[in-house]
Amino acid sequence: MSDATLPNVVEQALDRVRSRGVAVGGIALLAGLAVARVLLHAFGVQQYGFFRDELYYIACSHHLAWGYIDQPPLIALVAWVARHVVGDSLVGYRILPALAGGATVFFTGQLARELGGNRLAQFVAAATILLAPLLLAFNSFLSMNAFEPLFWIVCAWLAVRVVKGESPKLMLLFGAVAGVGLENKHTMLVFLFAVVAGLALSSQFRSDRSSLIPSKWIWLGALAALALFLPNLIWEARHGWPQIEVVRNAQQFKNVEVSPLRFLGEQILFMQPFALPIWLGGLCWYLFAQKGKRFRFLGWAYLIVVGIFIALHGKSYYAAPIYAVMAAAGGVAFEQFTSRWNRRWLRVAYPAVLILGGLATLPFGVPLLPVDAFIRYSQTLSYGRWVKTERDATAALPQIYADMFGWEHMATTIAGVYHDLPRAEQANCAILAGNYGEAGAIDFYGAKLGLPGAISGHNNYFLWGPQGYSGGCVILFGERADVYKNFFGEAERVATISDPHAMPSEQNVPVYLCRNPQAPLSVLWPRFKLII
Repeated sequence: MSDATLPNVVEQALDRVRSRGVAVGGIALLAGLAVARVLLHAFGVQQYGFFRDELYYIACSHHLAWGYIDQPPLIALVAWVARHVVGDSLVGYRILPALAGGATVFFTGQLARELGGNRLAQFVAAATILLAPLLLAFNSFLSMNAFEPLFWIVCAWLAVRVVKGESPKLMLLFGAVAGVGLENKHTMLVFLFAVVAGLALSSQFRSDRSSLIPSKWIWLGALAALALFLPNLIWEARHGWPQIEVVRNAQQFKNVEVSPLRFLGEQILFMQPFALPIWLGGLCWYLFAQKGKRFRFLGWAYLIVVGIFIALHGKSYYAAPIYAVMAAAGGVAFEQFTSRWNRRWLRVAYPAVLILGGLATLPFGVPLLPVDAFIRYSQTLSYGRWVKTERDATAALPQIYADMFGWEHMATTIAGVYHDLPRAEQANCAILAGNYGEAGAIDFYGAKLGLPGAISGHNNYFLWGPQGYSGGCVILFGERADVYKNFFGEAERVATISDPHAMPSEQNVPVYLCRNPQAPLSVLWPRFKLII
């Protein structure tokens, strides 16, 4: 090597070291924000009780299957793992959702990096997701929604890496992540369709008419996703596609009808208003910026996702997982916009406003405040009252918190009725609940109270059947109890269940002791069916 080339070699080596240092620093920054997200959930994890759906998922974890009437199988498996690895407790069931939230924050920053963003872009993108009220709420308890944003952002990250020229074999990993995501929630199909459609639209406007990703690997990735999704598809087909019935009934009887304008307005509230310039700027960057041209398919994907959910009258929070993808580009757009010297003051001012806005709405995403303090806070800010997804969500607390109250008291009340029965009658007395939350409360708390498992006609409890009970003695309570009591020749109201903070449907819940059924419970069972 000549002396003339030695300085160049040294300079190249120093550049590589500096580049690695920047990358390591960025990863450390994002890891710190991810840990901060997990810690936020740790502070609120035990403030209130179990959420209604958590109790149902825990019940499903005792009946592992390839599908359930209202959900794919992954969430039940997650609950099963949590119970056996961490423990049968509120904290145990909420660790994995919190970790999923932290991972979503991390990959949002990583996607910003892949889009060309430096440390400021990564920080702004990750901070936007870190403090988004709805995404915080998603990760505050065990639910399918806790994991869905993570599947979407990882798929987007992999697709961007392939578009940038990395091995197209990464599409196999894309397919694997997508397949697991489909086993988590079927709305993953909407995202996958939107990405593929976005790729087609983006390729259509390229001057060389070439595909952004070789079609061979798209097809192989699709096969990987299908292979993982197939067991649930077979289960759905064998059971008459019950998920379609659930969605149809929910739209007809349960969900609030949302206009397109309201749908879009609620997106702003879900992400918190000061985050609007970031995700909207990200959309514009994807669609119109020259540096975003290669990644335009993600801008199309956002428009398609939102358009589909509006057209199908979906709940407005169904589109929430796409905002991590928008925030990543928004961070890049913000960094590029503030690169001029006369805009550099925004690099400090705007993130400060973004964080302060997120902190102001934090109690609406994480149950940090005692319930009375939260009610006073929400009445002052009036933030949580602007969003309502179900028709009976009229409690003082937002629905997401109101559904965390009353369950243990419910089980205790039923236990009192059960233990007042003669011992000879207890062994053959069924506990029939009106909905899966009520049945799940009996199943979770009842073991320590000496109760048998509950039965119910609601969703997958209907498939589990009457469990061999004849109906000669039934403790009937909860939703539709006033209708179901008419199936018995004798129905005595023996108790009332209520909690001041619970949902209206769980206030003044009647409890009946029923005997002399019109027919054996196995014959009457179809009349208890409630799929919604």
